[in-house]
Amino acid sequence: MQSTARFLWQRLEPYHGLIYFVPEADSHYTSLGLDKGMMGYSGARVAAMGPVPAEVVIATFYNFNPAIIRPVVPEVWRRTSPDALWSARLAAVDAALTRIFGDRLRHDDIATAAELLRRIVPACAPEGRPLFAGHLAQAWPEEPQLALWFGITLLREFRGDGHIAALTAEGVSGIEALVIHAATGAVPAAVLKATRAWDDDSWVAARNGLITRGWLDPEGSFTAVGKAHRDSVEDRTDLLAAAPWALLTEDEAIWLAALGKELSATIVAAGTFPRR
Repeated sequence: MQSTARFLWQRLEPYHGLIYFVPEADSHYTSLGLDKGMMGYSGARVAAMGPVPAEVVIATFYNFNPAIIRPVVPEVWRRTSPDALWSARLAAVDAALTRIFGDRLRHDDIATAAELLRRIVPACAPEGRPLFAGHLAQAWPEEPQLALWFGITLLREFRGDGHIAALTAEGVSGIEALVIHAATGAVPAAVLKATRAWDDDSWVAARNGLITRGWLDPEGSFTAVGKAHRDSVEDRTDLLAAAPWALLTEDEAIWLAALGKELSATIVAAGTFPRR
């Protein structure tokens, strides 16, 4: 049976993830003098952590090619400040949500869901969770739709930090994690390579390393050992993410899942995410 932590993360993720695809993001980031693409994405995602150097971004993003991060991050902080970029990120989220949902955001269930997440976030320990900890230092937005986005973001980055810990403990590099993800069939390898800026030679080398370890077959599909490894990492990620979700009653979890399904369906139907 799928864990509550994984199930609710999947139901709620589009409400957070829209910020990486909506045009409002580029509009607000470029207004600060940033270029479209990696500059806006990387700067906005780490803005909550302060003006961290490129190596911290490489560590916390994990599966991006470091070569595209090293020149970008210092330039972000030359052009703008973390505070300005964090404010721009929230403004972009607000504009995108308003465009997609309109008056739906005024319903009481949005505020109720935000308060529900605000109640469970204190169960998330910040130790070893750098992206989560940086966001935890930010103030909760007053607007219900933004408070809900912020709560989902906190829980999402908490889970993500734990996922990286699980992968690291298994000796899996960032690019190897992408090759493993591609083997699931969830996202084409070409998309993962392009969005994380890995070249073909690096990808083939990582895949060959996983073949040597016995996790993939020569066609790049899972072996039984590789499938067991993937499942163990996902299960460990769920375990590491479980503490806040365990505070929900069964009725609260069911209600939140239903709301997440509705909101996510609206976001997807609006054409927010690229077709693969």
